[in-house]
Amino acid sequence: QVQLIESGGGLMQAGGSLRLSCAASGRTFSSYVMGWFRQGPGKEREFVAAITGDGGSTNSANSVKGRFTITRDNAENTLYLQMNSLKPEDTAVYYCAAGWGQKPGIITTAQWYDYWGQGTQVTVSS
Repeated sequence: QVQLIESGGGLMQAGGSLRLSCAASGRTFSSYVMGWFRQGPGKEREFVAAITGDGGSTNSANSVKGRFTITRDNAENTLYLQMNSLKPEDTAVYYCAAGWGQKPGIITTAQWYDYWGQGTQVTVSS
């Protein structure tokens, strides 16, 4: 079992920056692919970014490329999402997720992941 706790959400004006954190429990953090997803009102949960267990590879949605950066610190069991140049359309609940890396599937889909945090609200005003 993996427990995930997000933090760092809040209110921000368009053009500003926020950094989200996700603290993970357990001794096998580096064995998990980690991802960020978001869900706005009336929308399906959508992929934002993912990172491999060793941090060597990342993948991000086209809507956030060049603005958001996903990183991880395995020594601290923590995942980060640095969000710059925020736009009102970034407003959503942001979730971190963990998936056992050695299984088939597509890591850009929510159903691939095994564990989820409770979410943190990000609101961007125009």
